[in-house]
Amino acid sequence: MSQEITFYTHPMSRGRVVRWMLEEVGQPYRTELLDYGSTMKAPAYLAINPMGKVPALRHGETVVTEGAAICAYLADAFPQAGLAPPPGASARGDYYRWLFFAAAPMESAMIAKALGVTPAAEQERMVGWGSYDLALATLEKAIAGREFLAGDRFSAADLYVTGLIGWGLRTGGIPDRPAFQDFVARHDARPAAVRARELDDTLLAA
Repeated sequence: MSQEITFYTHPMSRGRVVRWMLEEVGQPYRTELLDYGSTMKAPAYLAINPMGKVPALRHGETVVTEGAAICAYLADAFPQAGLAPPPGASARGDYYRWLFFAAAPMESAMIAKALGVTPAAEQERMVGWGSYDLALATLEKAIAGREFLAGDRFSAADLYVTGLIGWGLRTGGIPDRPAFQDFVARHDARPAAVRARELDDTLLAA
């Protein structure tokens, strides 16, 4: 059975984080570029992701969608890359916690803020992020003064959180504070991150 990795993406999408993860993993992969509104909504791709969104990944017969899920999958599929604490390690809890906190409550809070949606105080218990200020404070406390979120080495959690914060700093979804700037600057300088940016930026310029 073929174990080829196919990466479905657009260079101006959440796929940029998955591209970085693929470069960290170091396995060969094939990129399928999709366009918004056309090939992303075509039947061939909807068979991969009925949502008609990117990124998506096919590894052999396995299909994974959603950026954080793809990062977690790749970390487990290629443990030699060392991008996740081993199962059973105490750091595994922090790894899951912050990877999925970024993917769900934090991103949802940022999107809601961008759309001008502010839950009333009595509605905050109904939404996963509570409030934008609460989610932001939780993230800032998690990274302040820490090099890594899970144990003593870089993991997919650091990668995903860096991608989210970097996007937020560029778009105004996250305020320009030292803790956020320092965390992004530290991890964005990794060789795989640089390669991934160069690949996607080249595709944007084409």
